[in-house]
Amino acid sequence: MSDQEELKQHFAQRVIHQAREVLEVWQQLQRGEWNDNYRNALADATLRLRRFAERFGQTEHSELALGIEDCLGDIEDNRGRLSSTSIATLSQLVYRLARTGLRHSDTQSQAVYVPPLSKPVYIALQDHQRAEHVVRQLEFFSMTAQAFASDAAFRAAMHERHPAAIVMDVDFNGPGEGLKLAERIQQSLDEKLPLIFFSHADTDTPTRLAAVRAGGLEFFTGSLDASSLLEKIEIFTRTAHYEPFRVLIVDDSRAQATHTERVLNNAGIITQTLIEPIQTIAALAEFQPDLIILDMYMPVCMGTELAKVIRQHERYVSVPIIYLSAEDDLDKQLDAMNEGGDDFLTKPIKPSHLIATVRTRAARARSLKARIVRDSLTGLYNHTHSLQLLEDASFRARRDGQPLSFAMIDIDHFKKVNDTYGHPMGDRVIKSLALFLKQRLRKTDHIGRYGGEEFAVVLPDTRAEDACKVLDEIRRRFAEIRYPAKQEDLTCTFSCGITELTADSDIKLLTQQADEALYRAKHGGRNRVERFQPVT
Repeated sequence: MSDQEELKQHFAQRVIHQAREVLEVWQQLQRGEWNDNYRNALADATLRLRRFAERFGQTEHSELALGIEDCLGDIEDNRGRLSSTSIATLSQLVYRLARTGLRHSDTQSQAVYVPPLSKPVYIALQDHQRAEHVVRQLEFFSMTAQAFASDAAFRAAMHERHPAAIVMDVDFNGPGEGLKLAERIQQSLDEKLPLIFFSHADTDTPTRLAAVRAGGLEFFTGSLDASSLLEKIEIFTRTAHYEPFRVLIVDDSRAQATHTERVLNNAGIITQTLIEPIQTIAALAEFQPDLIILDMYMPVCMGTELAKVIRQHERYVSVPIIYLSAEDDLDKQLDAMNEGGDDFLTKPIKPSHLIATVRTRAARARSLKARIVRDSLTGLYNHTHSLQLLEDASFRARRDGQPLSFAMIDIDHFKKVNDTYGHPMGDRVIKSLALFLKQRLRKTDHIGRYGGEEFAVVLPDTRAEDACKVLDEIRRRFAEIRYPAKQEDLTCTFSCGITELTADSDIKLLTQQADEALYRAKHGGRNRVERFQPVT
């Protein structure tokens, strides 16, 4: 690399680290409420980002910073109050800031990825070879990690430098000793560190309880999948982008609905209000809320009746419904709970009580949904949900007049991998590609395991030619990965077919076109990306 290129990347990293400060300030809203101190912190961080970006010629970061500053100005004009529109706008800008540069073909665009954690992750496992493997996997995906073979080495490292997070085997340095070590470490710290426990064997409830008491935020058993571990570390260290909760409010009283909306907006929660209950199902499809708040008594229909209608749609069976009503008769409240509701809150309610209930319910619903719609091996969306996301993205693309691309990926000669190296190696290759795609695509892109060794990718706001460039770069990088094997290291490649949404496209046609392009890639020699071309 030339001196000029090194200097350019150095400047880009300066901008990136300032962008990280903006992201971290934004993340704080999920744990508190909007106030002047928060607004000032976000404004100061954004101003520094813009100045750095302008100084070092990072146009995209500069434009995003200006967008955030404009949004903060609108909030100031609104007497300092957040609204659903301002939250959504800020969220979108921060979303783009978190994954800037991934659509550029210029190789220097790699310099504008959100940087890895400034501190390493400490890995302390009973099996040191396994720990070293985890370290290599994390470092391959730009996360610095360090493995330790003994209690003394771990303590010495802690004395020198605190990590971003700790992954601790419950039996590190002896049966149950990891739990004790972690507890002692946490007790000595003023600010607790994110702590993830691991056990090679299944554990009993007392062990998990001890892990919770020691400050454990997550518990893995059996194996440590780098993809899942990476995702948890990013969440616990607040480097993953936080997407605000979305709440649909259905209340025939505009005054009450406005009050509820303001309380939730003040906590950084996006809301949509309906005064006409009959519009609820259409709004659910468009807004995709994490939670629904229903008034109990409305002139068009009862809240309990509307809850039954909502529950008739399979897609919304698991969306939490909270009744918010002046009804204080306990028997009637319990009856309402039996009619599709998950909670009952009585008006008037303290804002803090409402916010806490909504956040707790919405967070649990998101966690449950993630388990239902994701593939167990890779953590990617499953086949059914991938098609649902494609349908939703197609609707939004048509509505907003934006492009949309859809890609299908298939690992080359995968049967030979399983037959020659065994199914565990095949699973390892599948998980590696899944992690590769998650790391190198935007958070706004939807990645699914379509079936077996086949993957599907929905790329909103992306033309086919840009999708081809991005996925071709991923294809080249994926082919460089070497998987250690007994006789010789294994390398794998994939083929990819891409199509773009048109005026007459539906879901069936998009998947058919992407599959045809994939077929051409396979029969054209494999290890290539093909774009669908209609027969003329």
